[in-house]
Amino acid sequence: MLIYGFHAVLARLKRAPESIRELYADAGREDARMRELLRLAEQTGLRPHRVDSERLERLCPRKRHQGVVALADASLPAVTLDALLTSVEAPATLLLLDGVTDPRNLGACLRVADGAGVAAVIAPKDHACLLTEVAVQTASGAADSVPYIMVTNLARAMDAIGEAGFWLLGTADEAERSIYDEDLSGSIAWVLGAEGKGLRRLIRERCDALVGIPMLGQVSSLNVSVAAGVVLYETLRQRRPADPFKAAARGA
Repeated sequence: MLIYGFHAVLARLKRAPESIRELYADAGREDARMRELLRLAEQTGLRPHRVDSERLERLCPRKRHQGVVALADASLPAVTLDALLTSVEAPATLLLLDGVTDPRNLGACLRVADGAGVAAVIAPKDHACLLTEVAVQTASGAADSVPYIMVTNLARAMDAIGEAGFWLLGTADEAERSIYDEDLSGSIAWVLGAEGKGLRRLIRERCDALVGIPMLGQVSSLNVSVAAGVVLYETLRQRRPADPFKAAARGA
């Protein structure tokens, strides 16, 4: 598969450089970002091809490649749900996606999951988007930092997740409780459906509780990646000190 853009290519170089078969870089770029990428490539034993912008455009037509394109293995070594549940430390957060088929939505969900420290994003094989080139590029490197686990049966996976100590919280427009009424200090598995359709009945029934995101305007719902950002960062807020930036500075 093609990976393009600085964030996505750098993330793959840092995590799994052996998966990159060929690396192409714009010969006309000599700025700091390009120098960093070339330095990292050389450290991992890769020999980048310095080519002109026309060659890059032929490799990656009409894409925002920023002057860097990698030909890489389609996927990294898979993480299984069982392995994840036995290794993750509480309190942990998971993001389950039901019916999210748009690669840009998936990529945006992976990106926000990375920012909020989510252990993995989980989706069913028959109601989900594969990790396509568009999803990887939209994720801006998060596709290589957050495991994306596709399961045969999401309902059964939810049973296993619940048995592992996670509280399964689904989002629904008609829920009587708000996300801000919920205690999110323990291990939480957020279950989000596609915009418009929401959660399927069986998936909804597997949730321990349903909560809603307050909507004060005329629009009745949020894009799934925006909703993911709201619930994941509320979870993070409840677990972190009052000022996480000062806490991070003290720990530096």
